[in-house]
Amino acid sequence: MQSKKTFLLIAGILFLVFSLGIEVRAEPFRVAVILPSTIGDLAFSQSMYDSLVAVQKEMGPKNFQFNYSEKLYVLADAGVALRDYATKGYDLVIAHGAQYGSVLAEIAPDFPKVSFAWGNSRDNFSSKGVKNVFAFEIHAEQGGYLNGVLAAKITRKGIIGVIGPMNAGDCKMYVSGFKAGVLATNPKATVNITWTGSFSDVALASEAAQTHINAGADILTGAAQIQAGAVGVARQRGVYWLASQADQTSLAPEIVVASAIYEWRPLLRTLVKEIKGGTRGEKVFTLDYSNDSIRMIINQSVLEKALRGKAEKGTEKALLGKTEKDMKEGKIKINIE
Repeated sequence: MQSKKTFLLIAGILFLVFSLGIEVRAEPFRVAVILPSTIGDLAFSQSMYDSLVAVQKEMGPKNFQFNYSEKLYVLADAGVALRDYATKGYDLVIAHGAQYGSVLAEIAPDFPKVSFAWGNSRDNFSSKGVKNVFAFEIHAEQGGYLNGVLAAKITRKGIIGVIGPMNAGDCKMYVSGFKAGVLATNPKATVNITWTGSFSDVALASEAAQTHINAGADILTGAAQIQAGAVGVARQRGVYWLASQADQTSLAPEIVVASAIYEWRPLLRTLVKEIKGGTRGEKVFTLDYSNDSIRMIINQSVLEKALRGKAEKGTEKALLGKTEKDMKEGKIKINIE
C-alpha cells in the first residue's frame, strides 16, 4: 500500500511539473583549466581559452560552464589549483601544458571520480594504474610545415629566422615542421633558429628577432607567448611574420601574413561526450590537420603585398592548396628533429 501511495505521489508531481511548464534542467558540464600564461597571450593559453568560449556558445552557458587559472608558471602553484578544482567536483580538469605532468600524476589518483586531461603529451599514466586521465597531443609540426611553405614562397633573400623558447614539446614540433616546409619548397633557403631558453622572457625574443634581421632575414616566425616581443621588432623593421598557436594579426596587421592556430574545439567536444558516456580517462587523442585541430588563418592583403612582383599568385588556394590537401590526407610525413 505504501509503495502505491509513493508511486501516485511521484506521478502527481511529474504531472504538475509538465502541466505548468516547469523546466527540469540537467546540471551543466563544468570544466576547469590551468594555464601557463595569460588568456590574452595570443599563443598557447589563449588558443585554449578561445576554444572554451566557442564551445560554451555552441552548447549554451546553462549546459557548459568553465573556469580557469592563468600564469601558473610555478609547478607548486599549478598543483594547488589542480587539487582545488578537483575538490570542487568539476567534471573535467585540464592541465594545459607539458610541464604539468609530474603534479598531475601525483594528484589525479586522489580524485578517481574526476576526469583530468593533459597535453601536450601522449602519457595518460595508465601504465602507472591511473584510470582518470586523458592525454592529448597536437601535431604542431603540420602548421609549421604550412607556414614554412609560405615563408619559402614569400622570402626574397632566402634567409628566414625562427625564435622559440625551448627545444621541446609542441614548440620543437612547430619549428621542425617549419624548417621542413621551407626546405621542401626551396632547398637553397637558410633557416636560422634561436632558442631563448624561456617561455616568458619577451625581451630575449626581441633581441633574437633583431639578430636574425641583422643577419639578413626578411621573414620571421616563432612559438609560445614570447612571440609578442619578436612581432614588435618585425613590425618596426618591416619584416613579415608567420604566427603559430593563435591568430596574431591584431598585434601587427600590416606584417602578419598567416597564423597556424591551435583549434581545441574538436578535443573539447570529444571529452564532453566521453565523460558523459561514462569514460573517466585512459585514452590518448591525436590532434592534427585531418581533424581540424590545426587551422590556417591568412591575412590576404598582406599575403598579396608580400608576393608583389613574384610569379606566385597571392591566394591561399594557389599557394597551399595541394599542400593542405596532402596534409589533410596524411601524405606529408615530417621528421621531428
